[in-house]
Amino acid sequence: MTEKSAEALNSDDWPIDPPLVELSIQTHDRGFYDGFSREVSIPAKIIVSMIIMWAIFFPVAAMDTLEVANSTIISSFSGWYVYLVAALVVVCLVLAILPQSGRLRIGAPDEKPEFSRFSWISMLFGAGIGIGMLTYSTGEPLSHFANNPDIIRGAVEARTAEAISSAYIWTFLHWGFGAWCTYALVGLAIGYVSHRRGLPLTIRSSLAPLFGKSMSGVFGHAVDVVAVVATILGVAVTMGLGVEQFIVGLYRVGMGDWLVQADGTASTAAIVVALIVLVGASTISALSGVGRGIKWLSNINMVLSFALLALFLVVGSGLYGLELLGMGIWGYIVTLPAHSLTLFSGGTEMGDALVQWQLDWSVFYWAWWIAFAPFVGMFIARISRGRTIREYVIGVALVPALMCFVWMALVGGTAIDLELSGVAQGAIFDANISDQLFATLAVMLGSDLALIVSGLVVILLMTYLITSADSAILIVNTINGAGEDEGGRRYHILFWGFALAFVVGSMLILGGIDAIRITMIIGALPFSIVVVAMAVSIIKAVVYDLIRNHHGVPCTAEACETWDGKVTPAE
Repeated sequence: MTEKSAEALNSDDWPIDPPLVELSIQTHDRGFYDGFSREVSIPAKIIVSMIIMWAIFFPVAAMDTLEVANSTIISSFSGWYVYLVAALVVVCLVLAILPQSGRLRIGAPDEKPEFSRFSWISMLFGAGIGIGMLTYSTGEPLSHFANNPDIIRGAVEARTAEAISSAYIWTFLHWGFGAWCTYALVGLAIGYVSHRRGLPLTIRSSLAPLFGKSMSGVFGHAVDVVAVVATILGVAVTMGLGVEQFIVGLYRVGMGDWLVQADGTASTAAIVVALIVLVGASTISALSGVGRGIKWLSNINMVLSFALLALFLVVGSGLYGLELLGMGIWGYIVTLPAHSLTLFSGGTEMGDALVQWQLDWSVFYWAWWIAFAPFVGMFIARISRGRTIREYVIGVALVPALMCFVWMALVGGTAIDLELSGVAQGAIFDANISDQLFATLAVMLGSDLALIVSGLVVILLMTYLITSADSAILIVNTINGAGEDEGGRRYHILFWGFALAFVVGSMLILGGIDAIRITMIIGALPFSIVVVAMAVSIIKAVVYDLIRNHHGVPCTAEACETWDGKVTPAE
């Protein structure tokens, strides 16, 4: 039912209005921006271009500014990030657990999912945090094994068997429900109104239940611009981690000493070459669309990931890793409420150390997930049509989190076991975080077999990098195109591919991954406000639809089209 026909009906006949099923977003109808919203595309391109030029032409001033921001702005908003992520976990779990909301479908009541469960979960995992997981599967458990809040407080001694439990509790906290419920909330807010009410598949549509038609104007444009910038910065962190590890992997398999510097980090030449190859491949993949390139690359990612996990299970410390998995999950669940709401305060030497640890780890992660959420949320919304809210939340929040836990336990557990037993003799501990996975393989397998497996890891990294960049480019164009992901996008795909490469490259060369991390945390702040509004909006949308169902008022676009204005209250 269109708005005009709705006005022809007597609204006194029903106790609650049908939902908004039309949201007009003006797009250009000719020229370079044909099919795009210039009010979103142009400001987003200008902002990202200014960030690139700032880093390239004023590197000293840029680094000074980032250092000031790191010590002032970021610490001031640490509590905001901590409490926001905790609230998002609660909202997602409540929507899934309640019987009434859990069975609502993201789409028409009888709609079937577009993708099989295997392909769906593969795409969730591959386009979510696959790259970061490869870097941190050894790096984070080892780091927390050497330093975490319990060690800082003196409760346990660093690098001892007693420190393992707390190391995994904090690791799972960062890669568990906090990450995936952030993605799930954003994806649900977008997908619910887009697939159920026929609104455009874009960030601003998620706020339509809250702000109505005003999202067609300047406010809606601003929301989408913030989402585009946050997406580029969030993906830049992931790409930065992946590119460094990819280069170190190429060095490990004998591709030349020019790839790394004396301190073990990637050289400038290697960063430039790697970005040309990886972003070039992802741009080509993006031109093929979500149904082809991303789907097949995601399936390849999943197969290679399972093969690598099987290797660690059989050849590595498999039984020990499974023991750590059970111990870590139990500890994570028991401490989840307390740790999710913990905000350390300074003033003493111990307090300052705890605050710095939280800024370096938890706050970084929460900002990363929030900045990554428009990209992953849009992508999840695109591929999740036809699933119930309960199935959606379980699939998005639970399954990938468990996969991350298994990965961290088997891979990180093997690294810890090799160090505790004395076999590694510090070879893994002393390696750069980007090299610790390869160092683990070298100790575990020996030089010849490690060379082969390291080559497979490099391929896995490459497919993860291409998938993430590919997905990000398509999602950015979808936001700029008012929710449309088809049609002539070639030149805009090329622009965002180059932009992503320049953001990653300039920041890596400027100050390494720390420069990207600080820029991303600041860039995530504006979108974090949008996320709060999205949480309120999806709650309102679900509650109102339940009321509409009770009173017999239609709540989907298809039902509104054929509705005659009569209500048939539910029993």
